[in-house]
Amino acid sequence: MNAEETLARYAPQIEEALIEALPSGPDTPPDLLEAMRYSLMAGGKRLRPILVLLAAEACGSDPRDAMPAACAVEMVHTYSLIHDDLPAMDDDDLRRGRPTSHVAFGEAMAILAGDALLTRAFEILATDLPDPVVAAECCRVLASAAGSDGMVGGQVADLAATDTPLESVDDPLQVLGAIHRRKTGRLLAASLELGAVVAGADKQVRESLLDYGQQVGLAFQVADDLLDVEGDINRTGKTSGRDAHLGKWTYPALAGSDRSRGLARNCIASACAAVEPLGESGEPLKVLAEFVIERDH
Repeated sequence: MNAEETLARYAPQIEEALIEALPSGPDTPPDLLEAMRYSLMAGGKRLRPILVLLAAEACGSDPRDAMPAACAVEMVHTYSLIHDDLPAMDDDDLRRGRPTSHVAFGEAMAILAGDALLTRAFEILATDLPDPVVAAECCRVLASAAGSDGMVGGQVADLAATDTPLESVDDPLQVLGAIHRRKTGRLLAASLELGAVVAGADKQVRESLLDYGQQVGLAFQVADDLLDVEGDINRTGKTSGRDAHLGKWTYPALAGSDRSRGLARNCIASACAAVEPLGESGEPLKVLAEFVIERDH
């Protein structure tokens, strides 16, 4: 099964589950629900929830058992995109080919929609995973990956680097790697770990999947940086050249496009090696890893 077939196999199930996972109670303001749905259901690759399901399956579990975790990680990812796009952060007007949340609904509602998606993610883990021990561990894994030691801390470091002269740093590439291991890699790696936790995998398997996730996460960021320079807006759905406009540190800016592609390929090779012990059940993960650096959006 190639990457496109893997995505096509799981994506419809994930879309349906995400719609059902949105709050449906009478106390949720309709305009807030509309803003939540606008960003959550805007499409995208659904890479993180698919990785949750693939990891669970690779560990011998029915992937449907991991669907609450898949929905939770996509909600956290979407919240992060809403907040990253805000004028105080990256100030982006376009996401997935549509106006960003703050453009469509205003800054206040965008912030609140992001907050609501973040908190809804943990409500889903706590209520929809039947084993309370598994639910608690999934909450811990996701909170650690998304919080100050992970994604949020990486975003802070990314913003700080923008204001730091390159000549004042001994090894900018090492610093950039550390930023993106937190900003991008931690949440992506947590997707794998969530699937493993639901499946009851042992420590060694969890560590292998975490290694895979970190490597794929870094390759994903390098590929994103390349697409920002070389991508077609009609395919990426994002304004090209935004990173350069904001003065952000990127792999092409620091290492050049060719060297960046080589770095991404090395990361994917390491990711595939990490899941080699899983044997045939790890093959879909290898295929999806290759997709990360071959994609055009």
